[in-house]
Amino acid sequence: MRWLRSAAGSLTTSEYYAETAPGQFKGEVQCQDVQRLTYADGSFDVCTSTEVFEHVEDDIAGFRETCRVLKPNGLLVFTVPLRMGFPTIERTGIANDMRTMRLPAEYHADRHGTPVFCYRNYGDDILARLERAGFDAEFQTPGPALFGFRRPVVVARKIRGDLLKR
Repeated sequence: MRWLRSAAGSLTTSEYYAETAPGQFKGEVQCQDVQRLTYADGSFDVCTSTEVFEHVEDDIAGFRETCRVLKPNGLLVFTVPLRMGFPTIERTGIANDMRTMRLPAEYHADRHGTPVFCYRNYGDDILARLERAGFDAEFQTPGPALFGFRRPVVVARKIRGDLLKR
């Protein structure tokens, strides 16, 4: 974070807190729900996230919202747990605002060690999901292993915003 603050012209960070309204602050941290961002259209050149979208109930809405707040040709760069060579597995379904479990519940610990519900396990078809949201996307594999990991990074470029109204 320190490096980003020094390297970027400006930097905006946020977290999701269920008990805090989007756009409001919890202490010094702004709350945002990626499914309903409070930022204006075309606010950012780049958006990043690390291990978030598998925890978002409607990830397509989150991708579309991210596309909306990006400037033309803006980038969404993020990681999620990926199973290359396999399709995305939806662990839950949502109907009439009710969660239906398709598979046993899965939780991942956040950076504070709090368990967070996982809605899906992504496969390499995540690129098609991003295309439906207005992106052209690809996988990039980092060079040297970081903390013993070489997880693919998804790099998605905003190519259109016309799908956002659907």
